[in-house]
Amino acid sequence: MVLEQDLSIVNKINRLLGWGHWFTFFNILLTLGVTASYFAADPLPSSAVGWLYLVLNWLGHTAFLCFLFFIITIFPVSLLFPSQKHVRGIGAFLATTAIVALIFDAYVYHSLGYHAGSAAAEQMLDLLRAQVVTNLRNFVLITSSVFVVLFALELVISNFCWKKVERLKHAHIHRPALVVFLLAFVSSHFIHIWADAFNVQAITRQDNVLPFSYPTTARSVLARYEILEKQQLQPRNGQSSLHLASRQSQVELSCPSRLDAEPIQVWVVQALTDEQRQLLQLQHFKNQNQYLAPIATDVALANLVHGQLSAEPLAALPSWLSQLPPDHWSIQAEPGWLQHSAWLGASQANNTALVRWQFSDGESLILALKQRAAAQRMVVMELTGHSERFAIGHAELWFYWPELHKMRISQVSQALDIVPTLMAYTGCANAQNWLGDNLLTPVKQAKLNIIGHQLYAFRKDKMLLVQEDGQFSVYSAGTEVPLENKPDWPMLTEALNRLPPVTTTAE
Repeated sequence: MVLEQDLSIVNKINRLLGWGHWFTFFNILLTLGVTASYFAADPLPSSAVGWLYLVLNWLGHTAFLCFLFFIITIFPVSLLFPSQKHVRGIGAFLATTAIVALIFDAYVYHSLGYHAGSAAAEQMLDLLRAQVVTNLRNFVLITSSVFVVLFALELVISNFCWKKVERLKHAHIHRPALVVFLLAFVSSHFIHIWADAFNVQAITRQDNVLPFSYPTTARSVLARYEILEKQQLQPRNGQSSLHLASRQSQVELSCPSRLDAEPIQVWVVQALTDEQRQLLQLQHFKNQNQYLAPIATDVALANLVHGQLSAEPLAALPSWLSQLPPDHWSIQAEPGWLQHSAWLGASQANNTALVRWQFSDGESLILALKQRAAAQRMVVMELTGHSERFAIGHAELWFYWPELHKMRISQVSQALDIVPTLMAYTGCANAQNWLGDNLLTPVKQAKLNIIGHQLYAFRKDKMLLVQEDGQFSVYSAGTEVPLENKPDWPMLTEALNRLPPVTTTAE
């Protein structure tokens, strides 16, 4: 009797394991539809080798995830509770929960550009909070409906596999399927090893598309956003030499007729003196503590006036300047500034413009402050930052601007933010996204700057510095003191989302 009972238990376990393998197989087919959606979040490959790797990685990695899920969940449940009623129900519930979690991860990836995880908990909560606040009823209805439909489908699959397990065995489809998934998994890894060695970006930029894929590195994140390009130099030490390439964003302005907004003056100086600071304090100007600007003059001008990242000096007129009505904007520069940008001397001064820029040597600023009316809006800033360690550093930004006084700016602000803020103040809208922010509205997205061969990402006081070779460091933006060595990849990805899309990609 004992032997018969033991054999009965063994047969039950064998039947449950056979059911579990077929249940996993059909869940692989179901999950392939979910994982395919990840590739829609990024530009698709433009080369045959990129597409080959995409398909192989999609098949192999999805099968691996489902099989791993079976090993760590349904397999131990089958051993602990060898009852087909319990295991089939528990398996359907666990599979439904896993697919819902995968759908949520795909939603996070499409919305934020990175996968769900503990490092992105704050951003995920903000994303969910936005959905709940805007439309709670639809959010609950859609979420619950998806879970119910998937659970019903999983129960159907579970019962089908249990009843047809013997017929499925004799169908002889499991061996070809196993060969396909196994070959796809193995070959995709070998292709990736080759692509990593020869810097085939059509493949390496797919590193982090699927969840639980290759470990995230700075180089893989940069490759995904296509800002790593091959130099025209010979490789050194057998490795490709890379550099960071910046991209210019398009500006397409639409401006209303002259608003009732009060005129504002923007004064730019190389460095503020003690006398100027004293006058600013006496006139109740507010000092923006966390304001950063490039330490190189040409790059600082590109950030400030053009509102662009710059790998090279921008000598032409800003593209947005010609799109503005004459009464919106005026730029005037004293002779000493013309050596930096000759176009400053070609711009027309207009004392009745809504926004009046003045590039000053300092003395005229003192006179303007002494003659300023009490309610006159004015912004005073240093062009370049100060740092002995980085290509970007602290600069002074003072403003008497009631609308901006009301804002509680907890993020680092940059020279890239000045033009978007002034454009918003004048009512001008850009059809494209600025690289900087409008400081008159709350800002949560991590900030970005690329200077030379260095990339900087900022959130609040944290600054992530990424070198061209993929090495990273984390610092306090306020004190420049090194922080923990653990990188914040969600912050870097969020900052890189500011970049305009690439129109053409050289493979």
